[in-house]
Amino acid sequence: MDFLNAIILGLVQGLTEFLPVSSSAHLRIVGEFLGTGEDPGARFTAITQIGTELAVIILFWGDIVRIIGAWCKALVGKIPRNDPDARMGWLIILGSLPIVVLGLLFQDQIETTLRSLWFTASMLIGFGILLGIADWVGRKNLTLKNLGYRDGIIFGFAQALALIPGVSRSGGTITAGLFLGYERAAAARYAFLLAIPAVMGSGFFQIFKSIADPCLPGATDCKPEIYGPLETLVATVVAFFVALVVIKFFMSYISKRSFMPFVVYRIALGLVLFALLGTGVLSAT
Repeated sequence: MDFLNAIILGLVQGLTEFLPVSSSAHLRIVGEFLGTGEDPGARFTAITQIGTELAVIILFWGDIVRIIGAWCKALVGKIPRNDPDARMGWLIILGSLPIVVLGLLFQDQIETTLRSLWFTASMLIGFGILLGIADWVGRKNLTLKNLGYRDGIIFGFAQALALIPGVSRSGGTITAGLFLGYERAAAARYAFLLAIPAVMGSGFFQIFKSIADPCLPGATDCKPEIYGPLETLVATVVAFFVALVVIKFFMSYISKRSFMPFVVYRIALGLVLFALLGTGVLSAT
């Protein structure tokens, strides 16, 4: 049964990681309805995100190689430091700092208090409304060529908000981009590239933690993980293959349509979650 649950959670992770609906919120909610009836945990969530991020690396491989190559050449003076691809490399590094710093500073709260479903429901609704406003008022006339260091920092702090389940990594970053005036596709593309260092770093950090500091049977000072290494691996592989399809769909969709369906979905899900919590069907922690 744990493997079936892992497959379901992998599907959920792959379907929701790149849509502005918060994959961590969906894993948190769906986990409550599976056989275990428990939160899969921040560790499981972070590790399965490695699978979805591998999909980004494959689909954006050309961009990634070009950016890294230009950044390295600019570093040793072979090309101008203001080369667009070299600058993008610095912007991704700069934009990744907020989530790294805040993730380390508030690690305990991220893994405990902030995983309360009351927080999740509030973030789904609140940031859903913000996404709708941003999509409505944003000028949508800037491309990634216009991206400067100020905007890179703003994007970075927006991404860091996704440490709270319900915000959405892509949703928070895209919302910031729309408020700044970027095109939908440009904001989404940068959100995907910006997520690579943060997601891969977080995932491998959690793998290291699980090896270096496992919760041994009979221990009283930690809570055992719901899903073991094999179940987590299964979920990660499933998430990878699903994400390959979702990314292509999402980039095609937003080039022609608004984010309004996602806004409505977030608000509806948040209200349903409030109702389930208020009636005692779900427990917040």
